[in-house]
Amino acid sequence: MSRAAWGAGFTTVAADGTTLDTWFRWVGWGEFGESAPEAVDVALAGGDRADTTRKVTIRPVRITIDADAPPASAPDVYLRLHLLSHRLAAPRSLNLEDVFGHLNTVAFTNLGPVAPADLDDVRLAQRRDGRALTVRALDKFPPMTDYVVPSGVRIADASRVRLGAHLGSGTTVMHEGFCNFNAGTLGTSMVEGRISQGVVVGDGTDLGGGSSIMGTLSGGGTEQVTIGERCLLGANAGIGISLGDDCVVEAGLYVTAGTLVKLPDGEVVKGRQLSGASNLMYLRHSQTGQVEARARSGSWGGLNAALHAN
Repeated sequence: MSRAAWGAGFTTVAADGTTLDTWFRWVGWGEFGESAPEAVDVALAGGDRADTTRKVTIRPVRITIDADAPPASAPDVYLRLHLLSHRLAAPRSLNLEDVFGHLNTVAFTNLGPVAPADLDDVRLAQRRDGRALTVRALDKFPPMTDYVVPSGVRIADASRVRLGAHLGSGTTVMHEGFCNFNAGTLGTSMVEGRISQGVVVGDGTDLGGGSSIMGTLSGGGTEQVTIGERCLLGANAGIGISLGDDCVVEAGLYVTAGTLVKLPDGEVVKGRQLSGASNLMYLRHSQTGQVEARARSGSWGGLNAALHAN
């Protein structure tokens, strides 16, 4: 059965009618009006408002969408991204078919979204008033914290987390960490590496500095990569297969679906055959260079509880 979700807020429309963004102050599951507070009608009263500095119109919006059907508009996409970042929907649980086709490239500035074609005029107007215009991103997806700030998280560089990221309470994203839309953490995690679109990271996992996770099973596959609980990706490590729980990938080692991996019994298999397996340590033999997978027990130390106390 389809699932209805609703949102109410404001959309920004450029002079040529292009939708630049939509900020939903209120979101929820079900039809609009079923759980919407009375404050919605008060806050959205007054109709359209022109912002002559940015050459845009701010327009109140109230919509209901079918979260299981493909998005139908830019506000529809923005509502889905809000549901993810508010942790009302888990990554990979919403239909995000052709989201790029509904979104426009936007200049996300310190004044708010601006159409790229109008940037020079807006910059000139600001300079005349003795102020500078800062362009924080030129993208189809804005920084998450300009729209949603989930509870219990720390983000050192907010520009590196896109709207639509799902960050579990207790997650810390350090300066070089990155999280794409429709991806993220399910609990307390340390993110100093890259979480690609569609990747889900389990509770208690540490992604070391410069580490990288492919969005889908490497080698042309369609299987989305999942990292289990209590895993450790060493600094500059990478993974193109799923990891089960309690796995470790040695610093600097990149394991893909096609990587030849030697098992403890001497058998050599491709990485895809180990995808999703738990309690493994991936490392490269220091003398032969052979990638190996060894059974592991115990703990790599775990996360620093004080660091993740928010």
